[in-house]
Amino acid sequence: MKQFGQVCAALRRKNRAHSALLAGCCFFSVLLITAYGIMMRSPTILAVLPEGGDSRKQVMMIFVLAVIGCAVFTVYASGLFFRHCSRQTGILLALGASRCQLRRQLYRELAGLTAVSCAAGALLAAPLAWGIWQLFRLFVVDSAQMALRFEPRAWDIALGFSAFVAVLLFAAGGRSVRQANIIETVQEVHRSEPIRAVPRWYGPLGLCLLAGGGLLGYLAPSVFVNGLHWYPPGGITGLFYLPALAGLYMILLHTVVNGWRTRHAYRDLIATSLMKFQGRQTVRSMLVMTLLIGGGLFAAFYTPMIGTGFMMSYDARPVDYAYHFRADQNGPGQTEVEQLAEEYGVTLTSWAEAPMARLAVDGSYQLEEEGPVGTTWRSVYAQQARSVLVLSESGYRALTGEAVDLAPGQTAGVLDATGSGQDRFEADATLFTNPLTGRQLAVTLAEPLRNDLLLGCYVLDDGDWAALSEGLTGEWQEQMVFFNVENEQDSYPFARALFDRIVDGSGPEVAVLDGWDPIVRQRYLEQEGVYFLDPEQAEEANFPRMDYSQRDSSDFRLYWQYMPRFRVLDKADFVRTMAVFLMLFVFIAVLCLSAVIVIACTRCMTIALTSRQVYSDLRRLGAPGRYLYHSARSQVRRVFLTPTLAGFGLIFGFYGLILYFNDGRLTAGELAGLAVCLGLAAGVGALLWAVYRLTLGRVCAALAIRRR
Repeated sequence: MKQFGQVCAALRRKNRAHSALLAGCCFFSVLLITAYGIMMRSPTILAVLPEGGDSRKQVMMIFVLAVIGCAVFTVYASGLFFRHCSRQTGILLALGASRCQLRRQLYRELAGLTAVSCAAGALLAAPLAWGIWQLFRLFVVDSAQMALRFEPRAWDIALGFSAFVAVLLFAAGGRSVRQANIIETVQEVHRSEPIRAVPRWYGPLGLCLLAGGGLLGYLAPSVFVNGLHWYPPGGITGLFYLPALAGLYMILLHTVVNGWRTRHAYRDLIATSLMKFQGRQTVRSMLVMTLLIGGGLFAAFYTPMIGTGFMMSYDARPVDYAYHFRADQNGPGQTEVEQLAEEYGVTLTSWAEAPMARLAVDGSYQLEEEGPVGTTWRSVYAQQARSVLVLSESGYRALTGEAVDLAPGQTAGVLDATGSGQDRFEADATLFTNPLTGRQLAVTLAEPLRNDLLLGCYVLDDGDWAALSEGLTGEWQEQMVFFNVENEQDSYPFARALFDRIVDGSGPEVAVLDGWDPIVRQRYLEQEGVYFLDPEQAEEANFPRMDYSQRDSSDFRLYWQYMPRFRVLDKADFVRTMAVFLMLFVFIAVLCLSAVIVIACTRCMTIALTSRQVYSDLRRLGAPGRYLYHSARSQVRRVFLTPTLAGFGLIFGFYGLILYFNDGRLTAGELAGLAVCLGLAAGVGALLWAVYRLTLGRVCAALAIRRR
């Protein structure tokens, strides 16, 4: 037994390069997943990702992809390790070693390797996450909100994934020993995994399935909700993406087996044949790479898309400064604003203000009912469905300078400058009601008006407005203020001071989310006894609580109902406002792309090592170095190029679906955002090209290929 142990120890020393590769992959996968888990479970992140929200779902979806990707390249590394142990296994079996001895020895080696690598990955994950976060704070934005807090339960993810990796390795190792045959095991390093012939129609059909499945999966939830009045469980809607996944697999399979060239079919005969004989794992790795590239780009595109749209909307505002406050609050008037402007050396060039009345409008709301297979809803009409802010003709003219001539009994809704309600507002009111006196006015709709800063408001004839607003108390009245200044781009200190003045003058009764509605609140109190958007209920319902002491937080800036809109303030503080989102999605993108690089490099080295004998034979037959180089390059290029192009096409197509079906068009801001994302994709492509060149050099070195 001592001699057997000594032999195994000598063999381990000989195989330390392959052991190091496996240990490195285990370390890297645990490091990435744990760091992601730390970031994802941090209270700093969870505070801006509401439970059940789309952002949190996207983060979880990409996390699942990352877990799959890390598991895949770990399995590949273990495959390489076991392949290179196969000859030694065969020799030891031939010399009389029992399978039990070999299994114990292998398990002992795997236990030490996984314990050290996984523990190191889990321990170094926190410094990695903290270091990346601090670099972001140093070079991008630093604020009290950006203080990263760790949740100890995040290490449960590290333990779970480490156990998962260990189970995979031990299962693969036990299987390799259990199924070992002396002759076959010696030849295991040359064993292939071929793919049967694939018809050429696989490629075109795969493209059709990818496009159709993506469209079906994206539209299915809308069909269920709007057509069937049903909110199905999330897993059911996800099934509609399966045709797209099948189509993507067919595209990759066709690429590996047939390629897309119809001319010069025999030019890459050797490379194509070698890839076909290792096709199963190659296609699987390409599929995972494609999904990870798509997930990484989706995360990387988040901030540019949002940021470009916001910046263009800021520039499109008709005035420099706009704010509104409830009449029962201590909001700043013209005299106070002018005095504050004088303190900061700012000159006002215009001033306009107008009163607004908060009235109830008719409409339909959804009444939901829990069922055994999800939630169903029905539409219920109510004369007081929700509240809206209503301006008089003269008030609208004072604010915008646009003359409006409405007949008594007419109303005009206000859309944005492009004529869209931004999927939040439809000018469809037919009945206005004073919520205190009960006085009602039936109206007909006039041509909608357009103003970005008054989106969602209505305008009434002066006489109708005066009659309907009579009897309203301060909590049902508001004041809207528009003004411009000289050298607006230099007025940030004044904007900041005015913002603080508005917040300081606001009482706790208006510390509410932008979706908070007094009419809806009354209905909820009557039907259920509580209103989920009230400040005391918001956190329990997984909505952010408005806190005046956290006025610089993303939650406050994005969701406070009375948040002023100062162009210079919004543009200067955009990165600060979106910092947490930006950091999280940048981290996700880095993780996904790192996993892609590791999978691609590992797959290419697998191809190289399993093809070593073939290239050696070709060299003996007189194949020139240039031919061998082009053959190796063709294989490596397919591993990198195909998933990259597929991932790029996948994510741009998906973003196109999202943007178009939001409102049936592509706005100038959305097109500009896509242009920015295209530049970002070019940068990612350049990175992958550089990695491809380095990997190609390593593959050529492993195959002893010199380009001549």
